[in-house]
Amino acid sequence: MKAVKVVGYHENLKMEEQEPEPKIEGALDVIVKIGAAGVCRTDIHILEGQWEAKSGVTLPYTIGHENAGWVHAIGDAVTNVKVGDKVILHPLNTCGLCKACRLGDDVHCSNGTFPGINVNGGYAEYLKTGARSCVKLDDSLEPADVAALADAGLTAYHAAAKAARVLRPGQVCVCIGAGGLGHIGIQVLKAISGATLVVVDQNPEALKLAKQLGADHTIEADKEGKFVEKVKELTGGQGAEAIIDFVCEGGSMKTGIQMLQRAGNYYIVGYGENLDIPTIDIISTEINFIGNLVGSYNDLQELMILAAQGKVKLHTAKYKLSEFQQAIDDLSNGKVRGRAILIP
Repeated sequence: MKAVKVVGYHENLKMEEQEPEPKIEGALDVIVKIGAAGVCRTDIHILEGQWEAKSGVTLPYTIGHENAGWVHAIGDAVTNVKVGDKVILHPLNTCGLCKACRLGDDVHCSNGTFPGINVNGGYAEYLKTGARSCVKLDDSLEPADVAALADAGLTAYHAAAKAARVLRPGQVCVCIGAGGLGHIGIQVLKAISGATLVVVDQNPEALKLAKQLGADHTIEADKEGKFVEKVKELTGGQGAEAIIDFVCEGGSMKTGIQMLQRAGNYYIVGYGENLDIPTIDIISTEINFIGNLVGSYNDLQELMILAAQGKVKLHTAKYKLSEFQQAIDDLSNGKVRGRAILIP
């Protein structure tokens, strides 16, 4: 089969034309024929070597952790899907036996693997995963329409759902960034929360999309930080009850904290910037900083319900698998609105 592999850090990806197809080895294994694989900024971070120490993966290997397709083969004990089913894949392949899995917090599985991060992923024609990772798709959904929801959408949902649980109708949530993750988070918040949604982005086109997706207010970010005062004006000088930072780069956290009111929650989704705030400021205002990795299997199921209801739609730029480098370059250069998708 064809597979796109990391052959070295700080090097371009390489297409292998004759990679062996994955095989069923365990009773709960599932082989999926990939219908679409999302291109994520994490893939760029992998190539930059940021995940080298954390993943411990041996090169070369196939990346791609946002995957959807059709069940191609199943192990003897698989009962939740059958060959031919359309599925989206939770990004982790989990054990189901550890404490985290039994609590439904499978993203923190003690024995899990992460296809595309520490084992072979979905920039290929076929992928091996497990029965616990497969979420069947509604008839109205196709793999290419939802693949990037497997991670970008799931992460955005995870953060937005956390915020929605504590936000009361009329309270203010500021989303920093309306790009690949942010445009999904906006839709999720509008679907499950009565909070007033303010979106901040430096790109006018992204803000236009945010308004179309339901943002109550959009504010263009500027280098002088005047947008902070605009948020303060909208909140009667108090600041927002919640900030969801889908960027966390270029000083977004420094200005974001200024928009947060006392006892507010700051949800960190993007990464790249360091948090630098005196502990006395955290204590005296009782503000909270909350990290977000990806959501659980149940989160993904709920997100697919919203997608089937038409309440969450993924804006995509589609590329053939052979155009992998163009997709990576376009994402790196900020040319992708929404999410880039590779189609074998």
